[in-house]
Amino acid sequence: MPLLFPTQGTLSEVFSSSHPFGTPKSEIVQPPRTKHQARSELYPAWSVVDDAKAKTVQLSDAAAQEFEKASSKAQAKAGKIELYSAKYYAACTFGGLLACGLTHTAVTPLDLVKCRRQVDSKMYKGNFEAWGKIGRAEGFRGIYTGWGPTFFGYSAQGAFKYGGYEFFKKFYADLVGEETAYKYKTSLYLTASATAEFIADVALCPFEAVKVRMQTTIPPFASGTFDGINKITSKEGRGGLYKGLYPLWGRQIPYTMMKFASFETIVEMIYARLPGTKADYGKGAQTAVSFTGGYLAGILCAIVSHPADVMVSKLNANRQPGEAFGAAMGRIYKDIGFAGLWNGLPVRIVMIGTLTGLQWMIYDYFKIFMGLPTTGGAAPPPNKNVA
Repeated sequence: MPLLFPTQGTLSEVFSSSHPFGTPKSEIVQPPRTKHQARSELYPAWSVVDDAKAKTVQLSDAAAQEFEKASSKAQAKAGKIELYSAKYYAACTFGGLLACGLTHTAVTPLDLVKCRRQVDSKMYKGNFEAWGKIGRAEGFRGIYTGWGPTFFGYSAQGAFKYGGYEFFKKFYADLVGEETAYKYKTSLYLTASATAEFIADVALCPFEAVKVRMQTTIPPFASGTFDGINKITSKEGRGGLYKGLYPLWGRQIPYTMMKFASFETIVEMIYARLPGTKADYGKGAQTAVSFTGGYLAGILCAIVSHPADVMVSKLNANRQPGEAFGAAMGRIYKDIGFAGLWNGLPVRIVMIGTLTGLQWMIYDYFKIFMGLPTTGGAAPPPNKNVA
C-alpha cells in the first residue's frame, strides 16, 4: 500500500535547491564507480588537486584567449608583414630591444656581483654574501646599481643585434645563393651575427662604460645613466665612453657568433629528434624549444667570451687616462694572470645561460605575437639537391 506522506528522499529532491545549505541534485550525482576505481570520499585531497588542475587549465585557456585577442589587434594595426620586408625587420628590431633590454635589466644583481668580483676577487666569497653586504650598506636599491645604463645600453644593442642578424642573414644568403647558403649555413649564421654585433656594440659601448664604473666603484661614481655620461665626457671627452670598445668587440662578437650559430644548430637538432616537423608543434612548444636552445647556447657563450668580459671590466675600471690600449691590457694581465681571466665564471654561466634562454623565448614569442615564424629549425630548401 503506498504511503500517504512523501518520503525523505522526495522531500530532499524538491527542497534541496532552495535550502540555504542544500546542494542541487545535478551536482551530487556521480557516474557509476568501477570496481577498480578508488572511493573519492576517502581521499579528499584528490578532489582538491583535481580542482586546482581544472582552475589552472581554465586560467591557461583564458590567458591564451587574451593573447590571441591582443595578437590579432596588433597584427591588424600593423597590417600584413611580409617576410624580409621593412616591416619584418622593424618587428625583429623591436623584439630584440625587448628581449635584451628586459632580461639584462632583470639580472642586474648578478651582473653587479660578477663585475665587482672580476675587479677584486677577494671582495666577496659568494653571491648571497655579496647581496647581503650590499643590501646592508646601500639598501635594496644598491643591489640594482647600474640598472639604468644596463637597460638603455642593452635595449639599443638588442635592437641592432637581432634586427641586424635577420637582415644580414638574408643579405648574405642572397649574395651567395640559396643552395650555397644552406650548404654552409653555419658559416652564414656566424658571418651575419658577427656583422650585426659589430654595429650593435657601438651603440652599447657608452652605456657599458657607465654601467661598469657605477658597479665597480663604492659608492657609485654617478647617480644615474646621464649623470655618468656627463662625468666621463667632462673629464675624458667623448673618447672616454669608447675606451672599452675594442675589448667589448672582443667579448661580444665571439659571444654573439656562438649565441646565434649554436642556437640555430641546437634548435634544428631538437626538432630533428622530435616526431613530426616544427610546424606540427604549437606556440607554447616552440617557445619552450627556443628557451632550451637558448639556455644551452648561453652556456657555450659564457665560456667563450669570459676572458674578454673580465678584461672589459678591468679596463673600464682601471685604465689610466691617456694609457694606450695595449699597454693597459699588458699591465692588467700582469696583475691578474691567466687564472684571473676566469674570475666569476660560474656566476656568469648561470647568468648568461638564463639570460640567453629568456632572450630567445621573448624574441620568438614576440614574433609569434606579430604572426611571424619562430627562429631556427627550418627545413632544407624544397627540391634542391644539396650535397
